[in-house]
Amino acid sequence: MKALLPVYCRPLGYLVIALGVFMPILMALMGRVTDANLVFYKECAKLLMVMGCLMIIFAFSKEENREIEQGRNRAVRNAMFITVIILFCNMVYRVYTRDLTSVDSSTFLIFLIANVLCVEYEINRVRVKNLFKRS
Repeated sequence: MKALLPVYCRPLGYLVIALGVFMPILMALMGRVTDANLVFYKECAKLLMVMGCLMIIFAFSKEENREIEQGRNRAVRNAMFITVIILFCNMVYRVYTRDLTSVDSSTFLIFLIANVLCVEYEINRVRVKNLFKRS
């Protein structure tokens, strides 16, 4: 998987994720969140986190090369596997507790967060490998 966005989108993606996490809390402290607009703020926070994750995943790294590109491919594969495990455990829990009312609507966000973690791991693994290869 090739990177599409410039290098500065990686830190910008983390900033967007932080905004998505902390903005609803700040809005609730200011009294802007009510029962009428709770779903709106929840979905906006999810959308910000999704956009931030996509920015991180598709941004070039500073030392972009073929090995990092292969690491991105491995990261997507690992993220899919982790997401399936998390969703399976969540489904088993809901069956065990006989929860009929909750619906999991954050599957794509879970996948993207797992993907970001796997991409960061793969990029740092390649950097450390290249660091010791030079020595």
